[in-house]
Amino acid sequence: MLRILPLIFGLFAAVAHAAPPQQMELVYDLYRNGVKLGQVTDSLTRSGSRYTLVSTSRARGALARLWPGSISLESRGSVTARGLRPASFTHARSDAPQKLATARLDWAQHRIEWTYKGDTWQVGGLEAGAQDQLSQLYQFMFAPALSADYQLQVVSGRDLNDYRYVREDGGSLETALGTLATQRYRRLTDGPEQKAVTVWIAPERANLPVRVRVIEDGVTVEQHLVRASVRD
Repeated sequence: MLRILPLIFGLFAAVAHAAPPQQMELVYDLYRNGVKLGQVTDSLTRSGSRYTLVSTSRARGALARLWPGSISLESRGSVTARGLRPASFTHARSDAPQKLATARLDWAQHRIEWTYKGDTWQVGGLEAGAQDQLSQLYQFMFAPALSADYQLQVVSGRDLNDYRYVREDGGSLETALGTLATQRYRRLTDGPEQKAVTVWIAPERANLPVRVRVIEDGVTVEQHLVRASVRD
């Protein structure tokens, strides 16, 4: 649901962290403009050098009448020395199957192929370290180090965007894993028309994303971690 990041390491201090887990399931409460909308469930499975990430968002309670069905994101690819390397990404809505969007990342040819509503098109310029909408959040856990200022490409179901993030102190947050000290990565934008993304990660938990905020078109969407099952 969130389209929220090669890591290009700058001349800034890097942050090392513990090894990421082999398998995990995370549950986030989902808020829209401060009102609890539902939940997001993310799962990660690793098999050898391959990974699968799945995220499912669903409204709950009375609000489910306004936002029926569910939104699913899936990222598949490989784990490399530089972190996640997505090979495919899908964005699907259970109430609108005709809006299925897929992106395939061709690393050999440095291009992306999209399919949406029966149309297929390609663009070049895919850079090393690019992530998709979902893998970008978990690249924080898999990157060998995180710089204070970095840039990367983010592939969605229909386009490709350049992101630049800056690291800040995120303070202490109450999470499903207790009170955790966090660092906050905030996207630098050129104006209110650009999507604003902020991710809070917990260094003592292998840079697990514990909170995510996206502001776009005057709407603020947040995810707060409320349950976590992690297996090393």
